[in-house]
Amino acid sequence: MPLPSRISLLTLCLALAGCSPPTLPQAEVQLPGAWQGPTRAFSEADRPARQWWQSFNSPELDNLVQRALHNSHDLAAATARIRQARARAAIANAPLLPAVELGVDASRQRLLKGEGYNDLDATSSQRTSTAFDTQLSASYEIDFWGGLRASRDNALHALQASRFDRQTVQLSLLSDIANTYLQGLALAEQLRIAQLNLDNARGILRLVQARQRAGSATRLELAQQRSLVAAQARQIPLLAQRVQDARITLATLLGDPVQQLPTSRQPFANVAWPTVDSGLPSDLLTRRPDIAAAEARLAAANANVQVARAAMLPKITLGATLGSGARTFAQTLESPYYTLTSGLLAPIFDNGKLRASRDLAEAEQAELLEQYRSSILAGLSDVEKALNALDGVDRQRHWQDEEVRQAQLAFDLAEQRYGAGAETVLTVLETQRTLYTAQDQQATLRLARLQASVALYKALGGGWEVGGGG
Repeated sequence: MPLPSRISLLTLCLALAGCSPPTLPQAEVQLPGAWQGPTRAFSEADRPARQWWQSFNSPELDNLVQRALHNSHDLAAATARIRQARARAAIANAPLLPAVELGVDASRQRLLKGEGYNDLDATSSQRTSTAFDTQLSASYEIDFWGGLRASRDNALHALQASRFDRQTVQLSLLSDIANTYLQGLALAEQLRIAQLNLDNARGILRLVQARQRAGSATRLELAQQRSLVAAQARQIPLLAQRVQDARITLATLLGDPVQQLPTSRQPFANVAWPTVDSGLPSDLLTRRPDIAAAEARLAAANANVQVARAAMLPKITLGATLGSGARTFAQTLESPYYTLTSGLLAPIFDNGKLRASRDLAEAEQAELLEQYRSSILAGLSDVEKALNALDGVDRQRHWQDEEVRQAQLAFDLAEQRYGAGAETVLTVLETQRTLYTAQDQQATLRLARLQASVALYKALGGGWEVGGGG
């Protein structure tokens, strides 16, 4: 084989090797075999369902979720981003097929004075010149290095990522709605408890006033009870303000003004907390849309590296034109002709622009790989925190319920003994404070338990799965 042929073959082989599709990097994150936090045995019925919010047995929450799915501006914006990505994918797919254009031209020239010159169609003998021209043109770039296909793949992966992003937005939105709704119920329950304690404190105040008038209670005892009544009364507007703040936040999440939000009538105690199976850590890769979105972006960046590499190699384009023209419109199709073209465009010197573009694409790919690994670890952390919260709250609730029972018993006994003159008002005051604190903490723990369930649902992807639609 002559030396020039060998050099040409070697150059072609190196070019083909340099433009082979880059391999998608692996996450290389070591997934644990089991969760560290306490978990239950797997039960199919306990797996997070798509309508996970229905597990709380709250028709009001179900209605709020449906309202948010129709009204949320954040969801609407995420849907619009999907349409944008779909349009970009269509644009990127277009160069894989020939582009065909039809052109129809008409022109008229008239020589106003003089003899004219060679570049004019009009002359001194024929001062007006009319021409009609029709052309059907096709052009096509041979995707020899796979750059066009890689560009299309990049756009398709970006479309996938935008779909997963919408699911992430929806999951976060519904979790925020559930948390805010439950917080509003808990605050309303704390407001009810505060009102009951205020009524109790006023009842004790009336008893102290009666005893003070009878001379069996001191002015100090009366002042102490009045101070307690004032402190309890101060809690009422504070809690009412926090309830209204929760309503405003919830209305904003729903995409409505607070005036359109109906008043909740469900008792806080009627909200059920579900039992959720956490599955295995390895399941998380297919159950969280944010991890799937990170993986899709990594695949898009991988395709973009191939696009940048292909841009450094020659481009081959083919063209064909079928046309006809005449001096009159009626004779336009009487003189048809065709033209075939081909071209080779190769970069020679661009001061390192194309090489820098390739380096940029590879660096972006490396960044997205680290983000993908980070999203996996963040998902594992979210589940572990939710499991830890559930276990911690469950262990507290047993003792908190016992504390409330004993605090109620102590207050009742202290109230009876004070009425009989066998106990001081200080004991009544202390048992009142203890009872109120215990009841308030009980409502707080119930809220924490419910919100931990919401957090676990969110951490597990809320019943979402790759390829499962939605």
